[in-house]
Amino acid sequence: MYVNESVQRKVWAYDLSGDGAISNKRLLIEFQDFGMDGMRCDVDGNLYIARHGKGTVAKVSPKGELLKEIPLMGKKPSNIAFGGPDGKTAYVTLQDHGNIETFRVETAGREWKKK
Repeated sequence: MYVNESVQRKVWAYDLSGDGAISNKRLLIEFQDFGMDGMRCDVDGNLYIARHGKGTVAKVSPKGELLKEIPLMGKKPSNIAFGGPDGKTAYVTLQDHGNIETFRVETAGREWKKK
């Protein structure tokens, strides 16, 4: 489970047991600038984070490595979701533009993981 603190610019990772118990709090990544908002994982466990004020979506590995930042047209992304027939289209809401921007990703959103 991941929790972000937008003002403090930190993302925390927790272990979540089968019965819902939360444990093992650890810092996944800390950014030096700009805030954060919505987050979603892909099937490989990478975390996509809307960087509010920066106008990007950060792709972070499960180990906390910043893999890349995807630039957006607006500066205030607020939420992100995966969709499309293959789960490889990212949909990002933009507060400052009042619309949704899309881009393609290499790996489908976690919801598309085969069980």
